[in-house]
Amino acid sequence: MKAAYPGGKAMDCKNHENNRATCNCTYEPCPRKGYCCECLAYHRRAGELPACYFNANEERTYDRSISFFVRQRSR
Repeated sequence: MKAAYPGGKAMDCKNHENNRATCNCTYEPCPRKGYCCECLAYHRRAGELPACYFNANEERTYDRSISFFVRQRSR
């Protein structure tokens, strides 16, 4: 299964190593790093967006809320 995520990069849910190389998540104990489909599902269940939706400064806040995303894009 292949899909595009923010930034237009392609993700392949079966290619963990390639996904991990481009993953911008800085939460180091995350077991889903590089497992994009699992990451998206996890954050969707939590009502959040994954790190790849945020730039580097936004991502470091660990605020994955949709409201934070909207506020940042509304500036």
